[in-house]
Amino acid sequence: MKKEIDKTDPLLYLREFTAARIAIGRVGNSIPLKQSLEFKLAHAHARDAVYSLLDIDGLMESLKVFELPVLHLYSKADRRHTYLKRPDLGRQLNEQSIRQLAEYKTDADISIIIADGLSATALNDNTFNLLEVLIPMLRSAKLTIGPITLVEQGRVAIGDDIAHELGAGLSILLIGERPGLSAADSMGAYLTYKPKPGLTDESRNCISNIRPEGLIPKLAADKIFYLIKEAFSRKLSGVALKDNAGLLS
Repeated sequence: MKKEIDKTDPLLYLREFTAARIAIGRVGNSIPLKQSLEFKLAHAHARDAVYSLLDIDGLMESLKVFELPVLHLYSKADRRHTYLKRPDLGRQLNEQSIRQLAEYKTDADISIIIADGLSATALNDNTFNLLEVLIPMLRSAKLTIGPITLVEQGRVAIGDDIAHELGAGLSILLIGERPGLSAADSMGAYLTYKPKPGLTDESRNCISNIRPEGLIPKLAADKIFYLIKEAFSRKLSGVALKDNAGLLS
């Protein structure tokens, strides 16, 4: 349902462009009850997102259409409490997952990694919608794709380890972003050329806020595909690779 807007609000035009809480009014020294309850509900959604779980069965079923192997992996963080307290463990694969990857080394061009991050809800809701646009684009460019990996308790850097173990030329890591008070379902995509353990954030490109109310799947796929082509052409990624798509020459 579309949120009703006070037609007398002088900031009406700003609300058309943002979900941020602006000009919410007041009652005495406090904010109105309705806005207070909306804030508490948004906070509850954000907390729920942090503790949400990847729908492994549902994702595996939906990903069958791409006719690629799908692997279920784990980081060294054995439970959510550990994951939140020890970010370093979320960046590393556990021993069982490393052994599992050794059986699938393919030297493919692309490795697609799906990690829960701080909002598994974002992955459950947005992963398939993005990949059903992106994977045909990759295949049309004759890029080979290795096994898709689903990672529980994973952080961004774990994608470097996975893609390196698979021998991939470039990694695409999809991860749930830190939920805010206006979006608990935002997915990010991180691209790394020649991924390997030990890389840091300046080696990656990020496309953020992938969701129906943010960057829609088609536009996100276009951006990712553009950056992939540039990465392979220029043999780099990260701060040295800029998104110049659409700029006048």
